[in-house]
Amino acid sequence: MKTIHKLVLKAYLGPMILTFFIVMFVLMMNIVWRYIDELVGKGLSAGIIIELMTYFMANMLPLGLPLAVLLAAIMTLGNLGENYELLAMKSAGLSLIQISKPLIILVSIISVGSFFIGNNLVPYANKKVYSILYDIRQQKQSLEFQDGLFFNGIENMSIRVGRQEPQTHLLHDVLIYDNRAANGNMNTIAADSGYIRLSDDKKYLLVTLFHGETYEQTRNSQWFTKSALRHHIFDRQDQVIPMSGFDMGRSDANQFSNSQTKNINQLQGDIDSLELTVNSATTRSYEPLLKEQIFVRDNQVLPLPDSLRIDKSRYRDILITDSLEVLPLREKERIWDQARSLAKNSRNMFSVDESNAKEALNQLYRSKVEWHKKISLPVSIMIFFLIGAPLGAIIRKGGLGLPVVVSIIFFVIYYIISITGEKLAKEGNWDAVYGMWLSTFILTPIAVYLTYKATNDSTLLDTDWYAGRIKALRDKLTPKFAKLKKAIKPKRNGKKHDTQ
Repeated sequence: MKTIHKLVLKAYLGPMILTFFIVMFVLMMNIVWRYIDELVGKGLSAGIIIELMTYFMANMLPLGLPLAVLLAAIMTLGNLGENYELLAMKSAGLSLIQISKPLIILVSIISVGSFFIGNNLVPYANKKVYSILYDIRQQKQSLEFQDGLFFNGIENMSIRVGRQEPQTHLLHDVLIYDNRAANGNMNTIAADSGYIRLSDDKKYLLVTLFHGETYEQTRNSQWFTKSALRHHIFDRQDQVIPMSGFDMGRSDANQFSNSQTKNINQLQGDIDSLELTVNSATTRSYEPLLKEQIFVRDNQVLPLPDSLRIDKSRYRDILITDSLEVLPLREKERIWDQARSLAKNSRNMFSVDESNAKEALNQLYRSKVEWHKKISLPVSIMIFFLIGAPLGAIIRKGGLGLPVVVSIIFFVIYYIISITGEKLAKEGNWDAVYGMWLSTFILTPIAVYLTYKATNDSTLLDTDWYAGRIKALRDKLTPKFAKLKKAIKPKRNGKKHDTQ
C-alpha cells in the first residue's frame, strides 16, 4: 500500500468511528424515549436493560451504517480539501478515484459485512427484543407506595399507606384489604406502622406490621343470614405471602417469528410457500363462486354444460313470454328472494377464503419487502459513500458543521423515499422491487453526477466561487444601473416643468 493511501485511510477511520458512535447514540435515544414507559416501574436489573439496549443497537446497525459512511466520507475529503492536501495529491497526478481507492475497498468490505449483519445478526436481535419486551410487559410493577393512595398491583389485595419514610422505608398508617381467601372471607388489617417488601427472588411478599388490628369477616353459603366477624389486636404480625408475576420470566425467543426474524433463505422459502397459498386460496374462492353461483347459466362468460344448453330458436316464444316483466307479483317476489339468498350464500362462502387469502397476501408482501431490504442495504452504503466522497471534495470543508447539514439532508431524502416505498410495497400498491429500490434508483444518478463533477474539479458547491461570480455580476451591472438612473432623472424633471 502506498504511503498516500495509508494517509487517506488513516484520515477516514477516525471520523468513521466517531460518526458511527454519534449516529448510534442518537438512534438509541430515540429507542429509549419510545419504550421508556414500559421500562420504568418494573424493577428491572441493570443486566436486563443492558441486554435489551444491546439487541436494540444491533437492530439499528442497518440504519446507522449508511449515515455514518456518508458523514465520514464528507468529513474526510472535506478535511483533505480544506488543508490543500487533496490539491497536492491531484498535483502529483492522482485522480479522485485513485485517491479514494483504499476507501472504496474499505467501504466495500463494510457493505459485504453489513449484508451478514442484516441477514444473521438483525433477525436474531429482533427475536431477542420481542422476547424481552414480552417478558417485561408480562411482569407486574414493583412495589411503589404513594402516600394516601391505594396500591392495587397485587391480585385480590389493596394496600394504602399514609406516609412512607424515604430513608428507612418504614410505612405509617397502613391499611390492607385482603380478598385472597377461596371461601370468600375478607380480612382487613389496620396498623400504625410496618414494612412491606418483596423477597430477593420476588416470589414472596414479606409483611411486618406493628400495633394494629385485624378484622376477619367469615362468609359461607348462608352469609346473608349467618355472617361472623372476628377481631384481633396485635403488637407485631409477620406474614409471608406467595406472589407471582413480580419476577421476570424468560420466554423462548424462537416462538416469536415473523418476517423480521428470518434470514434471506427462510424468507425465500416463505415467499414460495405463501405464493402457493395465495394462488390456491384465490382459486378455491373465485372458481366455485363464478361457476356455481354468479355465472351458472350465462354461457357468454362460462360455457354451459350439455344438460343446461337449450335451443333458443325452438323456445324463442317461451323465452320472451317468460321475462320478468310479465310475471305476476308473487312470482317476482319469489325470484327476488331466491336471488337474494343465493347472493348471501355466495358472500358467506367467499368471506372465509377471502380472509385467509388476505392474511397470506399481507405476509407475502412483508416477506418480499424484508428480502429486498437485506439486499438493498449493502448497495445503499456504497451509494452513500459515492455521494459523500465527491461532496467532501467539492465542499472542501471539514469538521462537524456543513458536512453534518449536507449529510442529514441526503439521509432525510433517502429515509423518506425508503419509508414511502416500503409502506406502498407492504400494502401491495407497489411491487417490492420498486418500493425497496426506489431510493437507490434516485440516488444513483446523483452519485454519478457528483463523482463526475468532483473528478473534473467542479466548483459546484464552492461558496467562494459563487461569491466571486455574484461580485463580478454586481460590478458589471452597477454602471448600467447608474446610467439608467441618470437617464430617468431628467425625464422626471421635464415632466415637473410641464405640469407647472
